[in-house]
Amino acid sequence: MPVKKHFNYFLFFLVVLLVGFSMLFLACLTAPVSLQRFNNTTYYLYHQFIFGILPAIVLGLLAYKIPLSFWKKFAPLLVFLNLIAVFLVFLPGMGAKAGGATRWLSFGGFGVQPSEFLKITAILYLSAWIASKLSEGGSSDWKSSAKKGYYNLIYIFAPFLIFLGLISVALYFQRDASTLGIIAITLLVLYFSAKTPIWHTLFVIVAGLGSLLAMVKFEPYRLDRWLIFLHPNVDPLGKGFQLRQSLISLGSGGVFGKGLGMSVEKFPGFLPQAMSDSIFAIIGEELGIIGCAALVVMFILFLWLGIKISKNSNDKFSKMVAIGIVTWITLQAFINMASVAGIFPLAGIPLPFFSYGGSHLAVEIFGVGFLLNISKNT
Repeated sequence: MPVKKHFNYFLFFLVVLLVGFSMLFLACLTAPVSLQRFNNTTYYLYHQFIFGILPAIVLGLLAYKIPLSFWKKFAPLLVFLNLIAVFLVFLPGMGAKAGGATRWLSFGGFGVQPSEFLKITAILYLSAWIASKLSEGGSSDWKSSAKKGYYNLIYIFAPFLIFLGLISVALYFQRDASTLGIIAITLLVLYFSAKTPIWHTLFVIVAGLGSLLAMVKFEPYRLDRWLIFLHPNVDPLGKGFQLRQSLISLGSGGVFGKGLGMSVEKFPGFLPQAMSDSIFAIIGEELGIIGCAALVVMFILFLWLGIKISKNSNDKFSKMVAIGIVTWITLQAFINMASVAGIFPLAGIPLPFFSYGGSHLAVEIFGVGFLLNISKNT
């Protein structure tokens, strides 16, 4: 009699805990802004539930229920459609502009951020492609080694650079360097984990650093972020206002915090982006160092569980998808928390599972669905 397989319960309940607490936290956090703008304290909470939680559940179930072989087969189509959607934001009447950048597709008041979905479709595509193309066999002599090196250069590394370059162009013109950085690092970790030649990875790192320096030099607002990071008190009421308010919020919480719902910085006029990019600062203000440390521990646990799922998976595609998803989500989480704490330049990316916003939450739960699917097949 076949043994019935189960998904990883620890990962499932960890994510349920994170999302459940985030909704409770958002209920308190968004009430003042919601009341001021819509004369209704629950507007943003309901919006997050309808356009974040519900789509997330649907996508998570699809990722969990549909066989991994299906996702591997259709990964090229998914990433192709996703890239088209990323470029569609530049068309008049389709793209929605906010904060000086055009990153959303607008459909009658409903907005979708295609670059968020690119995080998962790029992982699926690269995992499927390398799993089918890259050989793990060793080389018996120098001729075989030379042939394998040529094959890897022409048929693995060159297409990888083209794929990464296409994503870079799309997100560069969206002025979304932070999302580009998350995707690029995640794909590079995937590429490296496939046991590709080390010089491939080193080349991409050097090229990436060169591109970053060029963007910082030729685009003043990117340079400003680095200058404020290095000298946060230079312009405390202007360019450094968000970082300064984040540090005030974090510091005022002390060890145990002011208590849930007792934040001052969440009110309009204090901390910018309090319910999205800067939500970690409010967590620190209300729950203190203890609450922040607990959140960090939960993301470390998420990382450990994801790596364990990857190691126990049965095939290369599953291994790479798992390591890609866990790298993306934990990397994004730690960059967000580090930027709010002033130990990394402000990144402008959401805190996974916590920040207000439907697109990122739906995609993150979509990714968790894949992890649970992989775990039940190990």
